[in-house]
Amino acid sequence: MPLALLALAIGAFGIGTTEFVIMGLLPQVGADLGVSVPTAGFLVTGYALGVMIGAPIMTVVGTRISRKNMLMLLMGLFILGNLISAVAPVFAVMLIGRVVASLAHGAFFGIGAVVAAELVAPHKKAGAISMMFTGLTVANVVGVPLGTLVGQSAGWRVTFLIVAALGVLGLAGVAALVPDMPKPRGVRLRHEVAAFKNTQVVLAMAMTVLGFGGVFAAITYIAPMMTDVAGFAESSVTWLMVVFGLGMVTGNLVGGRLADRRLMPMLYTALGGLALVLLLFTFLASGKAASVVAVFLIGALGFATVPPLQKRVLDHAHGAPTLASAANIGAFNLGNALSAWIGGAVISAGFGYSAPNAVGAALAAAALVLAVISHRLERRTAAPGATALAPAHSDSADVSVQGPASDPAAAPAGAVRS
Repeated sequence: MPLALLALAIGAFGIGTTEFVIMGLLPQVGADLGVSVPTAGFLVTGYALGVMIGAPIMTVVGTRISRKNMLMLLMGLFILGNLISAVAPVFAVMLIGRVVASLAHGAFFGIGAVVAAELVAPHKKAGAISMMFTGLTVANVVGVPLGTLVGQSAGWRVTFLIVAALGVLGLAGVAALVPDMPKPRGVRLRHEVAAFKNTQVVLAMAMTVLGFGGVFAAITYIAPMMTDVAGFAESSVTWLMVVFGLGMVTGNLVGGRLADRRLMPMLYTALGGLALVLLLFTFLASGKAASVVAVFLIGALGFATVPPLQKRVLDHAHGAPTLASAANIGAFNLGNALSAWIGGAVISAGFGYSAPNAVGAALAAAALVLAVISHRLERRTAAPGATALAPAHSDSADVSVQGPASDPAAAPAGAVRS
């Protein structure tokens, strides 16, 4: 494994910690800044919206500088945002800090995925992407519980100072370990934007929104579901989130390894399994043992889709994958925001705390339908006599072409690294 992947994973760990740790600290933050818990919840919403907006904007900025320098700039922005949050005197400043930190999120994962794919041979790309995302998943097992514990005992400001320190470590890692990758010659903003004209790119992003929407329709309301329906004590919720995090780590690593072999079968299995588990969880949420198993499987199956979906976007964004990759990270957060809103709506309508599981099952099933449609279209265009650029299966497609076909300097980056 290239050491540069470790640096990317460290940055991902810090970003994952700051994204999710706020959920366990909302009461403390609200009390300290003089706002209600629902108002403090805008710190979660504001972060998600910042990711969606920041991903394309920061990536466009990044088209003018090398990817390594852009990753360093993004980590600097992340550090600044968390420092603002740590010293915020009022809620509005805290919200600004959250938004500033979120602007780095989508572009870091988007550009980082491209860099990770270029560091290894073509048949190892999904695995390399999953290694970077391991930092995000491990954050939910280690960073978020520890950050919550520190925030509850030493104060939430200390938590954000520690997260900022993690950003400094990530910045140093990128500076020391990530090789200097100049901006690809021949690739312009119009080439990056043109990737969105590809039907397969759009379908992959729609699968991302719906598939991850299925995960977060349930997990957003896991606390009241586990306490009011399953009968767990409030203190158990933290450990249930650790179980979810362990599922995330497992699914991400397994999904990355298997996607390098058979991408679409892996995607079918993960999305179909996710829909089934969420459907069963709708009726079995009152059982403690069943709930623990379901929480683990939701994390595992949901995050098993991350490497194949991210790789699929890269595969089909021919020669200009950076903006599409970052936009797909925004799609994850769009799925989170939309599913949380729909899940809240069904709870408010009186269907109970387990109803969001049914919403999640429907969203995951819809993503599976799109996956089938996407694969059939791909096979049709790749049939003999068709003019498709991609092979019938994208498992081995090279995502690292450095420019359009007319650029004589263009060459697959993966061909010169192993």
